[in-house]
Amino acid sequence: MLFYEIKVVYQRQTGEDNPANVKESYLVEGLTPADVEKRLIEQIQPFIMGDLEVPSCTKRQYFEIITSPEADKWYKGRVELITIEDSGKETRRTVTVLVQATTAMHAMKNLTQAMSGYDCEIISVARTAYMDVIRAVN
Repeated sequence: MLFYEIKVVYQRQTGEDNPANVKESYLVEGLTPADVEKRLIEQIQPFIMGDLEVPSCTKRQYFEIITSPEADKWYKGRVELITIEDSGKETRRTVTVLVQATTAMHAMKNLTQAMSGYDCEIISVARTAYMDVIRAVN
């Protein structure tokens, strides 16, 4: 399955009577941009007041997605996978892993634990702007 990063702009009711314009990013799993856009709109429809704009829908590739039920933020980890070929030559490949965590330290811990079965080096962990990750229903 493919993942798409979708950025949306819409009016949302705030705590007061005045609606506010919000810009949000979501990561949605699906086969086509139209499929993921439809699924996202269905999810956020109860919060939308007025028009909804989708300024971008970009395909994203993740080596793995690590979830944590108690966490509410998403972090992007860059990991360098190290393999030794039969000839003895070392090969390094950089991959991106998405990690759900409460803090950057928690994300690093989750990433380290998830990648423990690989010969790898964690290059970086950075917070994403994703409000949520919406997986396809199997």
